[in-house]
Amino acid sequence: MAIQLQQALEVGKYIVTQRLLGKKRFPLVLMLEPLFRCNLACPGCGKIQHRTEILKRNLTPQECFAAVEECGVPVVSIPGGEPLLHPQIEEIVRGLVERKKFVYLCTNGLLLKKSLHKFQPSPYLTFSVHLDGLREHHDQCVDRPGVFDQAVAAIRVAKAQGFRVTTNTTVFEGTDPQAMQEFFDFLATLEVDGMMISPGYSYEWAPDQEHFLKQEQTRALFRAILAPWKSGKKAWNFNHNPLFLDFLMGEKDYECTPWGSPSYSVLGWQKPCYLLNEGHYATWKELLEETEWDNYGRASGNPKCADCMVHCGYEPTAAVDAMKPQNMGRAIASIF
Repeated sequence: MAIQLQQALEVGKYIVTQRLLGKKRFPLVLMLEPLFRCNLACPGCGKIQHRTEILKRNLTPQECFAAVEECGVPVVSIPGGEPLLHPQIEEIVRGLVERKKFVYLCTNGLLLKKSLHKFQPSPYLTFSVHLDGLREHHDQCVDRPGVFDQAVAAIRVAKAQGFRVTTNTTVFEGTDPQAMQEFFDFLATLEVDGMMISPGYSYEWAPDQEHFLKQEQTRALFRAILAPWKSGKKAWNFNHNPLFLDFLMGEKDYECTPWGSPSYSVLGWQKPCYLLNEGHYATWKELLEETEWDNYGRASGNPKCADCMVHCGYEPTAAVDAMKPQNMGRAIASIF
């Protein structure tokens, strides 16, 4: 099982409730960034490009809780930076678990093994470990040798101690489909609780701007990578709504739901989404009501959105689509 039953039921209940309340726009996952600092400098990431004074800042636990309660999401993803560098990360996670939020703490794995004592296994807590491929490829992506081995060792220890662990993988231009399939086979031997994949994030500040995928490249590449899974030859355990994977392969055509995964950080509520640097609002209400949403998404004609197929914009769309009667059977089957 990838997406656990309890989470699927809670998210489904939440979507139905929002619809019954007549809400056209509502968030599903909060991207909570308690800091931007990191112990890696990946060339495809734009988060560590902030000024030094911003990199030194942390959100307090109280600020994190207030943001979660303000937007009311059922799921909280904690990226960064590297969240395990935050001096109060255990307090933040504990508070969110007590509020019965499903927490995905995203980490590169370097600090995970020595940080496990700060946390308690819970169905509400998942460590999401960043791995972009097998040893040579991943270490090249993060620009440091040895990271793959440390991350894998941390996954083994976390699993042995009873924690839920998923992986998150970013697929860039030039990825070899066969190598990615071999990587998925390897992850299966680790018995991770699910794998998450997404096309490369088009961070405007990322040092490497040459390897982000265009729309047709994305579809062709994911069709090749996922062919054994689609045909039933491989039972890879993806922590995704299967409709989102259909979208990546070009079998479904969705519009972006940028409000579905809002981002809150030391700078406030990022507008309009996690990937574009167009300023920040002080409150969730301002972000929701003052953003000109028609200016974003592929249908808008905005060139910044033309090739984006990233999970933070399109997985919320797939989640809502999964609640339609004709799609519920497939969504439910993916849980069991």
